[in-house]
Amino acid sequence: MGDLTGLPDLLRDCAPRVLAAVVRRYGDFEACEDAVQEALIAAAGQWPDSGIPEQPRSWLITVASRRRVEALRNETARRRREEAVRHDPVPAVRGDDELALLLLCCHPALSGPAQVTLTLRAVGGLTTAEIARALLLPEATVGQRISRAKQRIRDAGARFEMPAPEEVGARLSAVWHVLYLIFNEGYTASSGDALNRVDLTREAIRLTRQLHRRLPGDGETAGLLALMLLTDARRPARTGPDGALIPLDEQDRGLWDAAAIAEGVALITDTLARAPIGPFQLQAAIAAVHDEAARAEDTDWPQILMLYGMLLALAPSPMVTLNRIVAGAMVDGPQAGLAALDRVGDDPVLARHHRTAAVRAHLLELAGDRAGARDQYRLAARLTLSRPEQRYLESRAGRLSRGEQR
Repeated sequence: MGDLTGLPDLLRDCAPRVLAAVVRRYGDFEACEDAVQEALIAAAGQWPDSGIPEQPRSWLITVASRRRVEALRNETARRRREEAVRHDPVPAVRGDDELALLLLCCHPALSGPAQVTLTLRAVGGLTTAEIARALLLPEATVGQRISRAKQRIRDAGARFEMPAPEEVGARLSAVWHVLYLIFNEGYTASSGDALNRVDLTREAIRLTRQLHRRLPGDGETAGLLALMLLTDARRPARTGPDGALIPLDEQDRGLWDAAAIAEGVALITDTLARAPIGPFQLQAAIAAVHDEAARAEDTDWPQILMLYGMLLALAPSPMVTLNRIVAGAMVDGPQAGLAALDRVGDDPVLARHHRTAAVRAHLLELAGDRAGARDQYRLAARLTLSRPEQRYLESRAGRLSRGEQR
């Protein structure tokens, strides 16, 4: 029978490719996904006894196709189509199938949350329960979100096929955005007790690797993968034994994943040399500068400041502005950073974001204003929904209070 410890991973890896093949042949996303889920359930029940087939993906495609044909038999209006389907062989998985499936899940008719959920289900192969746990949502909510997403795709008349060349660029931007959202939610959970959700970061990296294999010449896809690798490499050092957050400049860099850093640096170095520069490549380059510094004090802040300047010109956003202010303060001193913060104080996004208050607190602390820093740390703690971040910010405020009392 062989070792079956890897069966769940095998099924998860096969699921998107099987779904892509079946959808491409039969065209109805929702019905085909139901058929594939039935095939996966059948495999999970049979293979522990019968053993894993020599070609597990083909087995799943065959079983899912049979399930779909059985459903077609009950649809009298489609009897003619069902007859043709039963006599035609299921085609082999084409190289573009998974990309087409990813693009379908990121259809512009869907909202961002719906794109994330459907991508995790259809391309990532996660169950509704697994998605609910990963996103800290009720399982019923996730199920409803998936159902509504499928309905919207059907109402939009979307077909399982590669979009026209002029549409691929815009749709690909949505794919990058969705993958980055999944990664960020896993790397720094926006709410809850845990700082990291490793299942989400791992899934985002896996899917981005697949996309990079399909589009090896695309600079931004390579940049996104490099950014994820270089950022996730620091995860082992981001929390202490008690789960407390450890900031970048205080982390034990010996715990960083050297292999992931080497891969990410090589990838972004190659990409910057051959592809038009894009926002994800610049962010990856910034991450590489951080990761290549053996100590926090060795960080090349002038280079980071220059890269953030390029990023701000190419893809301006409130968070890029805030990060550039931090880099500028590390080059020109905390007072310069505080003055820059004052100049962007009317930005509504920055005004209510906890990171703005945290940055101001850090700069005030560096400038020697302990009381002001303490108040800003406490403000930042009230604004964030992440309990690990709350505990960290409150501990910084408490340390400053104790220092004042001494």
